[in-house]
Amino acid sequence: MKSVLIGVGQAGGKLAEALADFDSRSSFGAVLDAIAVNSAEADLRDRSLDSVLVGQSRVNGHGVGGDNELGTEVMQADADEVLGALDGRVTARTEAIVLVAGLGGGTGSGGAPVLAKELKRVYDRPVYALGVLPGRDEGAMYQVNAGRSLKTLSREADAVLLVDNDAWRSTGESVAAGYEEINEAIARRVGLLLASGEAVEGVGESVVDSSEILKTLENGTIAAVGYASAAAAPEAGENVSTVTSVTRQAVHTGTSLPDAVDASAALLVVAGRPEAISRKGVERARKWVETETGCMRVRGGDFPLDSDRLAALVVLAGLENSDRVQQFLDRAREATAEAESVEAERPDSTDVWQNDEIDDLL
Repeated sequence: MKSVLIGVGQAGGKLAEALADFDSRSSFGAVLDAIAVNSAEADLRDRSLDSVLVGQSRVNGHGVGGDNELGTEVMQADADEVLGALDGRVTARTEAIVLVAGLGGGTGSGGAPVLAKELKRVYDRPVYALGVLPGRDEGAMYQVNAGRSLKTLSREADAVLLVDNDAWRSTGESVAAGYEEINEAIARRVGLLLASGEAVEGVGESVVDSSEILKTLENGTIAAVGYASAAAAPEAGENVSTVTSVTRQAVHTGTSLPDAVDASAALLVVAGRPEAISRKGVERARKWVETETGCMRVRGGDFPLDSDRLAALVVLAGLENSDRVQQFLDRAREATAEAESVEAERPDSTDVWQNDEIDDLL
């Protein structure tokens, strides 16, 4: 699925850069172009992508400080600059525009919904969002930001491919190391998804194409992607259990949104050397995904790659009612209520100076 990426905010810019780099290193050619958009000039200097600085008149290049209402305002004011930067990048070859954003920060969470709305107004292309949820330990402000952003983004974008920060970060791991690992995991999964049907080595029996991805993502607001791989035997007949095993792992332990399996649509892509892909294994794996998710139909196909491993890539769509999403929304609601309570109890900042024991200078 040939796409143009727009990384919004610090986390979004880093992740868009990782996706573009993965696509380039793999020679897939699925990422046609990518830009980074931010209100913090220092963050843009660290990106290798072409960039757009927004909010200069309001924040002077210093960022919005986690204030996603301000992030929304500066993006509304400067959306035309972002659209102008896309001139010549979104072409007839473009099959989708993908917004990439961390949903807990200020510019990404506030700006991504604005851009989704504007892009759908201007371009006759699907606009998808790749949104990263904050971890449980990232603070109340980030939970509130993400809840508000996800609610709005799911309305404005055609689909939101959701990533839970807690999915791959190891216990005790530093924040920096954790984010780097998460970006690599996302880039591998989403990069392979975008590349499916675009760049193949050899001829598969039933090669997946972009239309299968687009049709799968039409079936719901929230989606997730899972991935797992294992060493492959030389002959397809020896890989029946390998295909089924990596498919189960992709859904149960390798997904971007853990424990979210009650989907309305699904796509299974099996990647590897065509002669090593077991048709019996693929059919068994598809039936298992149907049973596990409750989907009436699971789309699927091959992704021929010159590799000594077999991989399963599973896309689940229509997860908005899943327990995992509801748990996050509950967390966001609790954080919102807590923040409102703290604000209501906060004394007037001028009261501290109403002290008759200290004389005024004027």
